[in-house]
Amino acid sequence: MYEDLAYDIVDTPIGPLLLIASPRGVRTIEFPHNGRVMMPDVGLPRDAARLADAAAQLRAYFAGDCLALDFARDAQGTPFQHEVWNALCEIPLGETISYGELARRLARPNASRAVGAANGANPLPIIVPCHRVIGSNGSLTGFGGGLPTKRWLLDHERRHAPRPPLQLLP
Repeated sequence: MYEDLAYDIVDTPIGPLLLIASPRGVRTIEFPHNGRVMMPDVGLPRDAARLADAAAQLRAYFAGDCLALDFARDAQGTPFQHEVWNALCEIPLGETISYGELARRLARPNASRAVGAANGANPLPIIVPCHRVIGSNGSLTGFGGGLPTKRWLLDHERRHAPRPPLQLLP
C-alpha cells in the first residue's frame, strides 16, 4: 500500500502540519491550506508512533528549544533537487540568501531559475530550510506555506538563533 506510508498531524503556531513517512523516514511535510490540513487523497493510516520523533523535534523547534532537526528523512527527488536541498541545509540559522547566491554556491551561476524550481519542490519545508531563500532585492518571494508563514519562520529563527559571545574591547 503506497510503500507502507503513514501520516500524522502536528499542531504548530503556523497551523497544523501534515507529516507523511515511509519506513525510511519523513517523506513530506505539508503546510495547512486556509488553516486546515489537506489530507492525502489515498487512505493512509495514521501512525503517531512512527512519526513521534519528528513530531517531538518539530514541537521543540516551534517552542524555540531546539532548532536543529535531525530525524530520519526520505525526500524523493532528482539528483539536482537533492543537490539544491543539501545546499539549503547549509544556510545558517537566522540568515537568508538569494536564489542567485544559492546558484553560485552550487557552481551553477546561471541556474537561479532551476534552483528556484528545485527550492519550490522541496518536500520537507522547515527541515530543509527553503524559507531562508529570498529575492535578490531582499524581498520575500513565493513560499508553499504562504509569505506570512515564511516571515514567521524567519523571525522565529532570528529570535532563537545562537548569538556569538560578546567580546569586550581591551
